[in-house]
Amino acid sequence: MTVVLVHGNPETPAVWEPLLEALERAGVRERIVRLAPPGFGAPLPEDFPATPDAYRDWLVGELEAITATDGPVDLVGHDLGGSHTLRVAISRPDLLRSWVSDTLGAFEPDYVWHELAQRWQTPGVGEADVAERFGPDRDVDAVVALLVGRGMPEPVARRVVAGQDEAMGRAVLRHYRAAVQPVMAQAGAHLPDAARRPGLAVLATADHVVGNEEQRRRAAARAGARIAELEGLGHWWMAQDPERGARVLVDFWKEVAS
Repeated sequence: MTVVLVHGNPETPAVWEPLLEALERAGVRERIVRLAPPGFGAPLPEDFPATPDAYRDWLVGELEAITATDGPVDLVGHDLGGSHTLRVAISRPDLLRSWVSDTLGAFEPDYVWHELAQRWQTPGVGEADVAERFGPDRDVDAVVALLVGRGMPEPVARRVVAGQDEAMGRAVLRHYRAAVQPVMAQAGAHLPDAARRPGLAVLATADHVVGNEEQRRRAAARAGARIAELEGLGHWWMAQDPERGARVLVDFWKEVAS
C-alpha cells in the first residue's frame, strides 16, 4: 500500500517532515510519496491555469501513475491539498483505498473564504500581498514570522519559506481567484460521492480558516467521513503535534484495513 501526501498554500513538501518522522516511529512501513502541486514546491508551467479543476486533474494524473503499479492509495491532503483530495474522492474513487482531508468545511454552501483568501481575490490588493510574501525583495524573516504567528513551528517555517518563490505567488492568485464562491459550494454539492471510499475528516479545533466546527462536521457527515478531533491544534496540526497526527492516521488506516 502507498500513502500519498499532498500539501497546500503557502507550503512545500517540507511541511510534512515532522509527520513523516512520527509515522516512522509509529511503525508505518508503507511507501510514502509527497506530491508537490504545481507552483507549491514544484514548477508552475506558464499554461497551467491553477484552477481547482486543474489541480484535481493534475492529482488524478499523478495517482494514475502510482496506482498503475501499486494499486489504490491512501491519500492525505492538507489545506488546498485537502480540497484537491476531496475532488479526487468525488470523481475518481477507483484511485483510492481511503482519503483524509482537513478542509471539508470549505465545501459547505455557507462557507466564507478567510480574510487572506479574500485579499488575494481582490485585484491590486492581491498582487501587493503576494509580492510582499513571495517576491524577490521580500523580508524572509518577516515571512517566517507570519507563519510562526499562525502556528507553524519555526524550523518548519524556515524550510517552507526557503522553497517559496514568485511562481507560488502566481499560483496563489490564479487559484483563489478561480475559487471564488459559489465555486466551492458547487463542488460541495457532490460531497456524498466521496463516501464511496472510507474518509477521515481531521478537525483541528484551533484551525479557523477551513470553516467553523459546525460546517466541518456537517460536511464530514455528507461525505460519510469519520471525524478525528485534534483539540487545541491549529492549521498546521501535522507539524505542531506530529505524534498525535500520526496516531490519528495510523488508527484510521487500521480501521480501513480491517
